[in-house]
Amino acid sequence: MTKPNPPALDPAQVPEQSVTGYPEPYKARVAGRHKRRLGDAAGLKNFGVNLTRLDPGAESSMRHWHSKQDEFIYVLEGEVTLVSDAGRQKLKRGMAAGFPAGQADGHQLVNETKKAVLYLEIGDRTPGDGATYSEADLAAKLVDGKWLFTHKDASPYE
Repeated sequence: MTKPNPPALDPAQVPEQSVTGYPEPYKARVAGRHKRRLGDAAGLKNFGVNLTRLDPGAESSMRHWHSKQDEFIYVLEGEVTLVSDAGRQKLKRGMAAGFPAGQADGHQLVNETKKAVLYLEIGDRTPGDGATYSEADLAAKLVDGKWLFTHKDASPYE
């Protein structure tokens, strides 16, 4: 008989992932982003929780917004710059930001400091989501739980 996994977990035991589906030249911009997929490790189905570390100079993503999924971030350590249509805002430990689905406000986090930043990112897993990128020639659709990236005109990246 297999022993069931307890609901508690140690984030340090969840493998850190630095993989992105972004094509170049965008892939290089998020090379310093490292995620521990805590929601997946806990078996969550309706929303995801990532413990994310941004190295100095790294970006969390290209500026984007989601058609169907809400996003929320909470800063645990360090200071990160939130870039959105409202401009640039410094977020320090204990600060949070939310991004409602369907609001066309492209956002991203950038680590402009010399120390790593640690934050939680939380989002729902509504099927059929898409992402619109404010400044990049990039479009994304969520298909069978995976992000597929194309140019804005829907042509594939090669």
